[in-house]
Amino acid sequence: MKLIIASNNNHKITEIKQILSPWFADVISMGDAGISLEVVEDGQTFVENSLKKAREVFDALGGIYAVLADDSGLSVDALSGAPGVYSARFAREHDDAANNEKLLSLMKDIPDGKRSAKFVCVVSLIRPDSEPLVVRGECHGVVARSLSGSRGFGYDPLFFVPELGKTFSQLSEGEKNAISHRGRALALLRDALERESE
Repeated sequence: MKLIIASNNNHKITEIKQILSPWFADVISMGDAGISLEVVEDGQTFVENSLKKAREVFDALGGIYAVLADDSGLSVDALSGAPGVYSARFAREHDDAANNEKLLSLMKDIPDGKRSAKFVCVVSLIRPDSEPLVVRGECHGVVARSLSGSRGFGYDPLFFVPELGKTFSQLSEGEKNAISHRGRALALLRDALERESE
């Protein structure tokens, strides 16, 4: 079955393709499927936004293809869970530099022992004649005091994983996929697909 990824984020699409391509004959982006759709992410939770994106793209494609959508973001304990569902537009819409600058500013007086954070990813898969599959993955770390690394996107340069001694931006794609919130959510989705096929 063909899988359409309900995203125009090339970094995200690459990650999903690497992890899920064995399960689908063809994995393509919304753009490759000829869909130009701006879904308004007005949900209060990652689950609401993820399901809304998947359903709207699924309907736009006539309900004949599998559609996968995710909603993800950074939840910082010292900021009561912010930026959360507003991660991509924390300072300015899809402006990674501005978002990271705002986060650093808000965290500048937070001591090292209280900089805990987690990346959260909720993935929704909608297919013809099947109930939606919804899974959640998390990765715990801390907010660094400065940007480090050149890979990844979003808050990756500030998300430090103590066990590895690196930020997400300093990890290889393979290292990141093995522990990331999206990698963990997609692994759970893969497990669910495996159970279905048994």
